Order: sequence, then structure tokens, then C-alpha cells
Amino acid sequence: MSDDRSRIPEFYRLSVEERVRAVHERGLLTGSDFRALATGKHTLDLEAADKMIENVVGVMGLPLGLGMNLRVNDKQYIVPMAVEEPSILAALSSASKLVGQCGGFETEATDPILIGQIQVVRVPDLDQAKRALLERRQEVINLANSLHPNMVARGGGAQDLELFVHPLPSSGKPMLVVHLLVNTCDAMGANLVNGMCEGVAPLIESITGGEVFLRILSNLTDRALVRARCKIPVELLVGRGYSGEEARDGIIMAGEFAEVDPYRAATHNKGIMNGIDPVAIATGNDWRAIEAGAHAFAARSGRYTSLTKWSADENGNLCGSLEMPIKVGTVGTAVESNPTAALNLRLLGVESAIELAQVMGAVGLAQNFAAIRALATEGIQKGHMTLHARSVVTAAGSPQEIFDEVLDRLILSGEIKVWKAQEIVAELTHPVRVSRNSARKRGTEDAALGVGYGKVVIMGEHAVVYGRHAIAAPLPMTIKAQVEDCDEGIHLLIPRWGIEFQLASNPNERRSFERPAGVMLDELGLSGRAMRIEVFPEVPRSMGLGGSAAMAVAIVRALDKHYRLGLADEEVNRLAFEAEKLAHGNPSGIDNTLACYAKPLVFRAGNPPLVETLNIKTPIPMVVGMTGHEGLTAKTVGRVNAAWQQDRKLYERIFDQIDTLVLRGVQAIQDEDLVTLGQLMNICHGMLNALQVSTPELEQLVDIARANGALGAKLTGGGGGGSIIALCDGDTDAVVNAIRAAGFEAVAVALGADLDGS
Repeated sequence: MSDDRSRIPEFYRLSVEERVRAVHERGLLTGSDFRALATGKHTLDLEAADKMIENVVGVMGLPLGLGMNLRVNDKQYIVPMAVEEPSILAALSSASKLVGQCGGFETEATDPILIGQIQVVRVPDLDQAKRALLERRQEVINLANSLHPNMVARGGGAQDLELFVHPLPSSGKPMLVVHLLVNTCDAMGANLVNGMCEGVAPLIESITGGEVFLRILSNLTDRALVRARCKIPVELLVGRGYSGEEARDGIIMAGEFAEVDPYRAATHNKGIMNGIDPVAIATGNDWRAIEAGAHAFAARSGRYTSLTKWSADENGNLCGSLEMPIKVGTVGTAVESNPTAALNLRLLGVESAIELAQVMGAVGLAQNFAAIRALATEGIQKGHMTLHARSVVTAAGSPQEIFDEVLDRLILSGEIKVWKAQEIVAELTHPVRVSRNSARKRGTEDAALGVGYGKVVIMGEHAVVYGRHAIAAPLPMTIKAQVEDCDEGIHLLIPRWGIEFQLASNPNERRSFERPAGVMLDELGLSGRAMRIEVFPEVPRSMGLGGSAAMAVAIVRALDKHYRLGLADEEVNRLAFEAEKLAHGNPSGIDNTLACYAKPLVFRAGNPPLVETLNIKTPIPMVVGMTGHEGLTAKTVGRVNAAWQQDRKLYERIFDQIDTLVLRGVQAIQDEDLVTLGQLMNICHGMLNALQVSTPELEQLVDIARANGALGAKLTGGGGGGSIIALCDGDTDAVVNAIRAAGFEAVAVALGADLDGS
């Protein structure tokens, strides 16, 4: 598995659909696995579950995510993890990326030996029994292997006996414990070993003269050990206000705390299992057995301690190591009966149970590093505020329809507590009960926020890039932002989208999604300031509704308010346009202009552009229908540009025809002639379809709107996904309800109605 196939930049920013497609395109999913994930048909069904355990009444789901960037023994892995706790996958991916810069993790593992225990009591002569068992050891082993010849044929099977004597606490009388050591190869092997213990019990009784009582496997699998190591130069630990040496020494001190204090060690080791358990669950392995073995191993000296050690070598590098038992399988009933487990093993790409155990050991060490680094520097919660806040809102019982609003207000309050989230839920569900003081406080908070508006293009998209006219209007959907001082770095948080990252200080090191924010900060001379930028979007992202421009305007205005820069609207608009260029390549400027001025406009690109306020006498009833499939404006703009480059004469004629429609549309709006405007929109949509920027989902929405009384319907924005607008003759309910009934999102708007442009 090559590094290029396994590295997917900005993976966390993609939609679920795009993530599945990206993994498939890199050859990491078969066609059938891709279809199973894309359609949700990979999950365990009720009928199959009923065959796995008794008394089945349902199937409980867990989020399935991918840990990225893990490099183990010079092989790159994408790691499937089934877990409900936020921040685990982000922590693993971040730690793995850092460790990958210095060679990744090195691991080794012993043979996958499982221990079967046979308890022998009432032994008349212990010494004689032990001698007899050792003399007839091979006879016992041969009998055990005769019970599972296929395991022996695969190179495994029973390999040795070990003998232990323990006193029975109740009577003080000794008992003999026989350990049957079995190599289970790629199977977990629990049932196999239990069967062997049952099978040899009568022979052991005859050899020892005692009575066999319990015969069962042990989950302390200390003959199936995994060891993982990593070495990190201190220069890679610099950041978060700490030097590399300070971060290294803090991590070592945190590790030593866990070595000597069992109360700390319990939480320390839980952090390791935060990584290992989700991989075990995702691959159909017995995570409970792995947990039991890990904690028993941690207490093997008689005092519970940590499973990892952190130190500095002679060159000052941070060195981490993990040693623990991990006994897992890649074949067997648990895998074969659960289609998701089988799919995940194929995605992970391990070739044996030993390799799976090594990957899990590296995941545990990576997870431990991420946790104690956060603790030793910025603190565990601060690094994942948005994820933590989402969990708090969920715990507060927020209804789904107000979840995002509760999340935004919770972050703004600074009180990331369940009680605060419940208070916000109560305010939103019972607005009459809100006190005047609460309303006044919220008004004060909103006044401190920067605001940018979403938009719809009524007609003229794509042609406007080539100097033609377009008609557009702002939406009553905003993106708001606030700026706060912090100790170090520039942090961008978008709670609704689960986005939280630190902007690279060096412009050349900024990733593509960082550059729009970076250019605004650079132009304002603020790149050296430490700040946290929090963004609260109502405009859905990549839906053709001007979200990126609204965000740029909101951030510039938030910076203006926080640092008292005194920016005029013209400067806000200019900076937002610079950000749009980085986001979309060759934008017309219409999105940022609408986001900034929040007025219906007739727009024509140029230097300077033509911007005329469009007088809408009576608000125009429209429905915005959203496909839920993100459209990338830069991609569709680039596709149209490539076609234009090949045949400029043809495409110039098309753009001229769209321009004629737009100008007639302006007149129809002035005349309040909605029937004509609708007809013009329909024709315009046909031409956009000819430009190949429509999609089957957009066509479906357009058809639904027209079939339910819309005077006209067309895609809006860049296309390639995103949204449509439907012009209605007064009542919008029929169109809204029909779109929602088809499984899409829809909202009614009145274009030209007064908006609060503050």
C-alpha cells in the first residue's frame, strides 16, 4: 500500500459521500465495498444479528470513521475505527502525521499464543503429578492437536505445557494449574482453546490422579505481546506556546506520573485503549478480552502501572514505547457474520492477525502520545472545543431541528456545560419565557459579531465570469464570526461543521482551505497576532448559496470590530474578493458583493465591476431547494473555462444569449411580471444544463418544483451539486412540501425583503 494511495489531504473536510469516493478512487475499496458504504448496506441486519446472540430485539450502531496517516514498519495504513467519542480519530490522525514525518512507528509481535487453563484439585501427590505431566507432555499436546487438525495444518496448534501451583484461599490446600499454550494463527481462537482444554481434561486427570475443575482460556494473553516504538525530534514538538524541549519534558513527566500512580495509570491506559478498542470493534474482535488482558498485564508486578514509557535519548529526541498483550483474529465466525467487520479488514489491508495486532499497538501508542501531549501543553478539552461542545449539546437533549443554533449559542456563551445547553434549548423552544435581560444580552453579543449574507443568483451564473450581467439577491441566511484573543497561534473554529484547526504561521505552509483566511489576515497585518476566530454559519456549505463569500465577509468584519480597524464596506468587499480568488480560482465578484452589501443587485464583472441596486418593489416568493450534495464552484468554473478555451466563438454566443435573458429578467422584475420571469428562469436553466454544470439531483429538484406549481425553476450558483431556486406565485408551501417529501431540504424565502445589514 503506497503512501500516495493512503494519504488523502484534508480528508476531514470532505462530506461522507466524498470520503467514501476518495478512498475508493485510491484503490482502497473494491467496487462492491464502495457500493456497500455508499448505500449504507454494509451494516449488520436484524436477521443476521438474531443468529449471533440470543434475545435479539435490535441492532445498535456506532459511528465508523477512518484514522489517517498511520505508518507502521514502513507501510501506510488507513485505520477503520468504530467509536462514539469525539476527538479520537482526529487525535490519531494528527499524531500519526507527526510521527510519520520521522519514520513512523516500529512494531514487533510474538506468535499469537493463547493460553488455556486447566485447574486440577485434590491432587494426591503434587510433585509426582508434575513429573508425570512433564514426562507425558507430548501425549497431552498430541491429543489437543488431534481435536483441531486443520489448525495444525495451518502451522498452529498446541505447542507446550506450563505448570503452576497455587494455594486455595479458602482452605490453603494446593491446586495444580496446567497452561496449554496454543498458536491460533489468524483466528481469535477462544472456542478452539476451550475445546482443547475440555478434550485433554480426562487425560490430565488420569496422569495426575486429581480432579479437573475449570478448563477455560485466559484473557491475560501475555504470550501474544506487541511492542511499538516511536522517536520524535524536539523540533517537531514546537508549538502551542511551548518549545520542543518543554513539550518533550512535559510528556515525559506525564508518563512518569502514570508509571508510579495507579489512579493516573488507569486514565492513562484508558487513553491507549481509546485507540485500540475502536479498531477491535471495527474488525470484529473481542475488545472486552483485549481490555481485560491489557489491564491485567499492567498489574502483573503487583502494582497497576502504565503500558507505555516516555523518555529522552542521548540526542534529546522524545522516545515512546508500548508493550502489551493483543490477541486478535482476522478469520472466524465473528468476522464472517458481520459484513462491516469483513469490509473494514479489507480496507485496513492487513495480511495476518499478527500484522493487525501490530497496527493496533501503534494506534494505542499514537493515541497515548496525542492525549498526554495535549495534557502537557494546552489541556485536553481546549484542543477539541467544537467536538466537546457537540457532545454537550447532544447530552442536553437538544431537538435536531435546533441543534446547530444551540451549538452556536453554547460556544458564544463560553460555558460548555450541559446545564447551559439545556438553558439555551429552553429559550429556543419556549421563546416567550426569555427574559428581557437575556434578550438584551444576546443583542449585545450579536452586535459584536461580524456578519456576511448568503445569496442566490436569479439568472446569469457562469456567464457573469465572462463579463455578462447577472441578477442576484441576498438571503435571510447569514454567517457570523467573532474574534477573541488567545495565548498563541491563530485558531479557526466552525462548531457546526466540526472544524477546528490552527492556521500555519508560514504562508507557504498553509493548506488550501487555510489560504483564504490567511490572505485576509496578511493584508490586514494581523498574521502575527494570537487569536481565535469562531464562525457560526447558517448558510450551508458548498450549496451554491455564497457560503465561502459570506464567511470571508463575516471574518473581515469580526476582525474589524475586534481590532477597531475602521474598515469601510468597500475594503471589506475587496478583502473578501481576494479570499474568493483563492477559494474559487476565477470568481466574478458577485458573491462577495452580495455578502457585503446585502442588497438585490444587477452585477457585471469588470475593473471596476458594474454594480447597480435592483429595486424589487414587492418581495418575490421563492423556494431554495438543496440537494445535499456539495458542489465545488472552482471545479465547475474550471470545466466551463476549459470548454470556452476550446471553442470560444460558440461559448461567447451562449454567454450572450444568457446575458439577453438576464436583461429581460431585470425588466420583468421591474414590471412585477413573475410569469415572464419564471419562463426566463426555465430557459436559463436549460442553457446551464447545456454547459454541463447541472446534475441528476438538480434536475430532479427542478422537475419537482415545476410539477408542483412553480412558475420557473433553475439551478443557482456554480452547479455540480448544490441548490435550485423555484419562483412561486404567492404560496410556496406546495413546492417546499414536495421537495421535502422527496428527501431533500427546502426553505421558502422572500427575495427583496428588508434584511438587517448591520
